[in-house]
Amino acid sequence: MDSRNTQLIAWLAQVGYPVRGPLTAASRDASFRRYYRVPYKDRSVVVMDAPPPREDAGRFVRLARWFAKQGMRTPEVLAVDEARGFVVLEDFGREHYYQALNRDNADRLYGQALDALIDVQRRVSLEQDPVARALPDYDRALFLEEMGLFDEWLVAVHLGMKDTDWDVLRPAYDLLADSALEQPRVVVHRDLHCRNLMCLPGGELGVLDFQDAARGPVTYDLASLLKDCYVAWPRGQVRDWALAYRVRLLEARLLTADVDEARFLRWFDFIGAQRHLKAAGIFARLKHRDGRDEYLEDIPLTLGYVAEVCACYPDLRALGDWLETHVRPHIALRLFS
Repeated sequence: MDSRNTQLIAWLAQVGYPVRGPLTAASRDASFRRYYRVPYKDRSVVVMDAPPPREDAGRFVRLARWFAKQGMRTPEVLAVDEARGFVVLEDFGREHYYQALNRDNADRLYGQALDALIDVQRRVSLEQDPVARALPDYDRALFLEEMGLFDEWLVAVHLGMKDTDWDVLRPAYDLLADSALEQPRVVVHRDLHCRNLMCLPGGELGVLDFQDAARGPVTYDLASLLKDCYVAWPRGQVRDWALAYRVRLLEARLLTADVDEARFLRWFDFIGAQRHLKAAGIFARLKHRDGRDEYLEDIPLTLGYVAEVCACYPDLRALGDWLETHVRPHIALRLFS
């Protein structure tokens, strides 16, 4: 047992959630946070260990409460020690969308998630809400920094390719960033996918991992949800869901009428490609920096989305050709090595 676990167990006893027996992991997470499930009376709670300075428990708590005020069902914060990074949370159970989704219920479950998303986007004014005003901006520097994780960690470190073709990558990165910055800006959850959505008793939707929220492109969370790194749906179905959401954005006056279907889908596809390049880099970084290889198996699907988008848009064709020639053929060979 490490020293943080010792401190955590002692703190839990002080705040009324004594641990009887070893700590039991509640979930895996692609960050430095650790989650444990602790029995409490006739139920259980989830305990988050967010070690400072790598994680900010205070930000998590503030956003949990703020999102709840906007109507999003986030875990209730039951106890917190911000200085040490310890938090006791309501337990949302074990059924993620990842386990629950199937062809028969996808329309209903995604409809529920999109209802929650549009409610927050429609309700929050980036100019008037003090919490929204304080959120970081998804600006060009951040978009480019995130895509840089792809060439740094997946291409150079994981695949061992030292001569990156910048004549291909730089124009593609600029194009994706330009597209993102064209879009209306809203509150962005930033990691809305099937492993962060929970099926709660009574059919309610629970939302996790909102602590990295930002002010960003209106299609960002939509692409994160519908082009999930962990589960895939036919492109035609995804297109239909995305265009139905466009109508809701128009009705909410978060889009103007000049954003036709083609322009909206381009925004949606390009922001998805930006996110997937970032995610592929993060998955490789988790392996080589943090010694965690469980996310490597998600790289083929993640890059498959990028290849699909590149095949649909001539101005991304060079990136697609480069991926097909230099990257994707080697992914399977290097998946677990």
